[in-house]
Amino acid sequence: MLADFSVLRLRSYRYLFLSQTISLLGSAIAPVALAFAVLDDRGGSASALGFVLAARALGQVVFLLLGGVLADRLPRFRLMAGSNLLAGCAEGGIAVMFIAHAAPLSAVIALAAVNGSAAALFLPASKGVIPQIVPARQRQPATALMRLSRNSTAIIGSAVAGVLVATIGSGWALAFDAATFVLATVLIIGIRVERADRAAPSTMLADLREGWQEFRARSWVWLLVVQFAFVNGCFAAINVLGPVLARQYMGGAPAWAAVLTATAVGLVSGSLLAIRLRPRFPLRIAAAATLGFVPPFFLLAFRAPLWLVAASMFLNGVCGDIFQVLWDTSLQTHIPNEALARISSYDMIGSFVLGPLGLVAVGPLSAAFGITPTLIGAGALLTLATAVPWLTRTIRDLPAVPAPAATVP
Repeated sequence: MLADFSVLRLRSYRYLFLSQTISLLGSAIAPVALAFAVLDDRGGSASALGFVLAARALGQVVFLLLGGVLADRLPRFRLMAGSNLLAGCAEGGIAVMFIAHAAPLSAVIALAAVNGSAAALFLPASKGVIPQIVPARQRQPATALMRLSRNSTAIIGSAVAGVLVATIGSGWALAFDAATFVLATVLIIGIRVERADRAAPSTMLADLREGWQEFRARSWVWLLVVQFAFVNGCFAAINVLGPVLARQYMGGAPAWAAVLTATAVGLVSGSLLAIRLRPRFPLRIAAAATLGFVPPFFLLAFRAPLWLVAASMFLNGVCGDIFQVLWDTSLQTHIPNEALARISSYDMIGSFVLGPLGLVAVGPLSAAFGITPTLIGAGALLTLATAVPWLTRTIRDLPAVPAPAATVP
């Protein structure tokens, strides 16, 4: 087990790990703080919360392709540092408005979109840095440890979020998140790494076209992206209606923070399992894990007790992290590094594309048809989406290690 943590001896990886840990500790507080800030400020409107979350998601989707191209053209760590500062400024602006009790919905939506745009510049670059600083044999543990960092801080952040919102208010909780972006940027700036191999100079459109060709040439990539477009679209129902139901029958922000904490504990457990997993065909395990996403929809729909909802979200976390680690490692293994950020951007834009639509639609749908039918419909659609990975052998039979190239005698 200790050998799996030996990657932390690498200086550049250690700085990256610490940067993410600090940033994500603050970001783990943000979902609870932002949800209840908007719900309290806007009279408990699920539609208002949906618009804010959709603005962030839409900003992320719109700029992901640009983020992928820039990450394959520019030094990735510099791009990550700049986008981190932009996200911190946007989050700080939202925090100031709520602290001052002057938070027009339009301004919150605009800054949420800026925050999402910054994430779009950060994410493709962050997907491409592990191969630059970590040897191939240590990439799965390195990826799993990054997920472990994310999920461990989520446990602390989600638990603290409920206390902070109930005591000092959501605005100050959001301000803490903004400060962590700045600290994380300082650590990123301290990373020194050789410039990765780049493709020959070309136009941005040519880079996008080449990235698209690489993306669509691999059915195991785009079929799983299609599946996760529906996963993220459906999970909008939980992201919006979960806090609403928490206010109605679970006890408010502390109860929803407990649910998110259970999810985070599940994610940590998934990370620890994924560190040790060495399947011959990793995407078979990853695809099977997506079945664990379904139960929370039906339990919330029928007003299951808090402990049972939390248990289902724990399972959701375990399955989600096993999938993510095996998926990221498969991309790092089978995609050329000079195209990894662009393919990752197509992956993310495809996976996230239905998220804003779901976030905007779930409020009006629940108002028109009721919360229970909306959650049941989303859960049924998600169940159908889990069949996608089994439609092609290229997903089931993708090996953990690429087959050796044929040699000419």
